[in-house]
Amino acid sequence: MLRHIVMWTLKRPEDAAKVKALLDSCKGLVPGMHEFDVGIKTEGLEANCDVVLVSTFESKDALAAYIPHPHHQGVVAQIREMAATRHVVDYNI
Repeated sequence: MLRHIVMWTLKRPEDAAKVKALLDSCKGLVPGMHEFDVGIKTEGLEANCDVVLVSTFESKDALAAYIPHPHHQGVVAQIREMAATRHVVDYNI
């Protein structure tokens, strides 16, 4: 199993709900995706980023199928326009 976490700081934090909706459209996109949770920062709680994606894939191959998927790449292009920074960590679980 592989955990894939991506965090974004947005140019306009008020776009967080739009980014979440875009990411949520990627749920179940490829076989081997087991977990796919998108969160936006909650006022009053500590956060260094505006949006986070926590996902779990069955294998490197499942993640490798997700990354270039045309729908995912369309979402990436839209989020790239709204993001100021992006941080990623992938690790085995």
